[in-house]
Amino acid sequence: MKVYPFKIPKPVDAQLIVQIDKEPIFYNRLHQHEEIQISYIINGTGKLLVGDSIHQFSRGDIYVIGSNLPHIFKSIPGELDAHMITVFFTENTFGDDFFKLPYFKDLQSFFLNSNSGFKVISVAKRISDSILKLSSQDKLERFATFLRLLELLSTADIEPLSKFIYSKTLTSNEGERLQVIFDFVFKNFQKPITLEEISKMAFMTPNAFCRFFKQRTNKTFFQFLIELRVEHASLLLSSKKELNINLISDLSGFNSISNFNKKFKKIKGVTPTQYQHSIFI
Repeated sequence: MKVYPFKIPKPVDAQLIVQIDKEPIFYNRLHQHEEIQISYIINGTGKLLVGDSIHQFSRGDIYVIGSNLPHIFKSIPGELDAHMITVFFTENTFGDDFFKLPYFKDLQSFFLNSNSGFKVISVAKRISDSILKLSSQDKLERFATFLRLLELLSTADIEPLSKFIYSKTLTSNEGERLQVIFDFVFKNFQKPITLEEISKMAFMTPNAFCRFFKQRTNKTFFQFLIELRVEHASLLLSSKKELNINLISDLSGFNSISNFNKKFKKIKGVTPTQYQHSIFI
């Protein structure tokens, strides 16, 4: 199966697609699609890779991922199924010029911000209520609710997801190669990983691999690996109060506590101890 491009199944005569995912884990292949997606996480935790950045996702989160922005939801299997409701649409869903009408001028910030993706920070309850309504409404009600949803998203406080947008649509071969890389790294980031090892998995020389990865993610492979380790450490620090900093460093793949403290503070702006205290005070 080709990873790129990914086609969203579209029911006959449906302009707006509302998809309910309830499985042990979310679809965990690197993919991109023409549609903008608005996703509400009803249940589930894990890591979200969007463009060049890694984030934690958890119950109650709301994300907007822009058109053709590569992403993966890497779920952590739990007692309950991962559960997400997603709305898919394009800027042309209701006609080429629909969202260009003067009436929708205030929605342009939404479309601009969607290019790099974003997480909703404010009015999440009103937004999630609107998303939940969409799954059970008829066409006319759904259309009205959808426009109100876009209005809420246009004025909400947000946190950008990706700092870099690859200007080209990734080919199937590029997607498969990146999928192999990401699958391996997500499973083995707690262990030492060498450039020679990862470049062989991509069937490339180390130099060619470095160029390939940097051009498509705007960061070096080891920058990506360190960010993944720091995000994992953040998850442990915020959910496992009983674990000490030394153990969290080991469980996150760092070879020394000093290196862990240095890398964590560079990315998060605070030390691991300060980060943990801010969660549990």
